[in-house]
Amino acid sequence: MRTGFPDFRLGSVLATSFTGTLSERYGNAVERIPTPHRLVDWLAVNGLAVDSCTTAQLELARELRESIHAAATAAAIQDTLPASAVRVINDRSAQGRAAAILTPEGKRRWQLSSASRVEDALGVIAADAISIIAGERDGKLALCASPSCQAAFFDTSQSRTRKWCDMNTCGNRQKKARFNANQRRRSAE
Repeated sequence: MRTGFPDFRLGSVLATSFTGTLSERYGNAVERIPTPHRLVDWLAVNGLAVDSCTTAQLELARELRESIHAAATAAAIQDTLPASAVRVINDRSAQGRAAAILTPEGKRRWQLSSASRVEDALGVIAADAISIIAGERDGKLALCASPSCQAAFFDTSQSRTRKWCDMNTCGNRQKKARFNANQRRRSAE
């Protein structure tokens, strides 16, 4: 793993984890895949190892990321899916060559083509996005309650009332801000 870059925010849902490679979209945005090599790192961490990545492939990945974010956000607020986002997601899904493999533990794993290409990995991410946006999986798309984040995430909690994309970052920050505001209010009384 290359050093000098922000840590990845990894979740249990591939597509929304991928959108998390750009965090704090409405604050001081943090780009977590600023270089082609960093995208290779992210894909490897998520079981989609590829041989290499070009600048053009990184741009394809970012276009997919933003399209998933736009479509997931629209789905979370029950709005019409943006046609351009749907087109990009579908194009990336159709261009990828990957196979779903059943592991001995009974889990699904993706196997990329023998000449592992970024496009194949993007196809897997796009297919994952399709399954959550189409409502095929048990869970609910929601938006992070942090005003600076508002990331789309897939809520699989039993009550489906999760507020934060990540409790360790956004949730903690909001709780800390609320605590500090209460402390200031109490000291002013």
